[in-house]
Amino acid sequence: MSLVDFSSDAFIVAFFLYCFAFMFYVIAIAGKKWSNRDPIQHEKRWGRIAFITSSLGLASHLTFFFTRWAGSGQIPTSNMYEFMTFLGMSIMIAFTIVYAIYRKPLLGMFSLPLTVIIVAYASVFPQEVQPLIPALNNYWLKVHVTTAALGEAFFAVGFAAGLMYLLRVVDFKGKTKEAKRSQFWVEFSLYSIILIVGFIVAVFAFRGMGYEAEFIQQKSVIDSKGIETTTEETVYYTLPAIVKPYNSDTVKFDSFLGMSEPIFEAPYWMNGANSGRKLNTVVWSIIAGSLLYGLLRLVFRKPLGAVIHPVMEGVDAEDLDEISYRAIAIGFPIFTLGALIFAMIWANIAWGRFWGWDPKEVWALITWLYYSAYLHFRLSRGWQGHRSAWLAVIGFVVVLFTLVGVNLVIAGLHSYSGV
Repeated sequence: MSLVDFSSDAFIVAFFLYCFAFMFYVIAIAGKKWSNRDPIQHEKRWGRIAFITSSLGLASHLTFFFTRWAGSGQIPTSNMYEFMTFLGMSIMIAFTIVYAIYRKPLLGMFSLPLTVIIVAYASVFPQEVQPLIPALNNYWLKVHVTTAALGEAFFAVGFAAGLMYLLRVVDFKGKTKEAKRSQFWVEFSLYSIILIVGFIVAVFAFRGMGYEAEFIQQKSVIDSKGIETTTEETVYYTLPAIVKPYNSDTVKFDSFLGMSEPIFEAPYWMNGANSGRKLNTVVWSIIAGSLLYGLLRLVFRKPLGAVIHPVMEGVDAEDLDEISYRAIAIGFPIFTLGALIFAMIWANIAWGRFWGWDPKEVWALITWLYYSAYLHFRLSRGWQGHRSAWLAVIGFVVVLFTLVGVNLVIAGLHSYSGV
């Protein structure tokens, strides 16, 4: 067995350990009501079991990372599969550090699902080792990507704690205009998370069914001399093609529910790598996620926020607010080093300039400015509680758009990361 094959086995072990750890954290928090033990002792006991399990999962995840690195001869952060697995591992590292400081099992009940979703999301991408393109074959890239991802991981933990704060303090029985507005946006946040789960379910379902579609896309590029060059690119789908690539011809199309051809074509202004296929993925995420959300609403017969809120009773809201702030405060300087300083050093080596207004560079700067504003409002203006929590939640949405959305809408030097 090669090291790369062994690393894949370690990755699977890490995934299941994370799932078990999540269940143990749920037992630690939600099981207090039905336990015959003292609630505090119950939470400590199961919290300890959950933390040990999640730590074993992290150890297995680290084993995956280093054995894949040794087996492939390159750091496993060069494509979406490798980067997302590294981001999931970074979130676990960030969670472990924050948990060691605050010892709050409730944090695991929200951080572990985030890790599980990201790890599962990574699994939908091709898992083969891909050779590095010249721009990626540099020491500074390793430093840039790893530190940027670690900073984003702390932002993710801050997001989880911020969302927990909102689930704790929002009045889900309130009838006032302000209460209803807060209920809507918390529910929308949960719905957005379920969309990602729906995407994962849809991908694995259609992959199991062996669905395929193939298109030939024509792309025209006009150089600085005004000469137009047309190239053809083959685009493969593993989800039913509701949206086909812009300016493309159908080569193969497996029918689905009577649909024998795509319903519409991707808009011309979506210039990201494989943007048509990614837009199709977004559409299926909305469809599958909405069906899953509707099923959950049918089962519980109430908004999901109202289902989770009782579990949060007895939790100190100020602790959650403090954890969210501390996680972001730790992640901010790490992100500054990785996404800005180290990134500019690498850009100068790879492309001969420190800054070039590439879309991913611009959104990394926007992310940095956003969290700079968060810290400013928190420290100088005294924004705590609701305001701080909403900023933490919205901030991670900005991070996700920087990671995924930019590659869908805009073409740039970082478009390879979407392959």
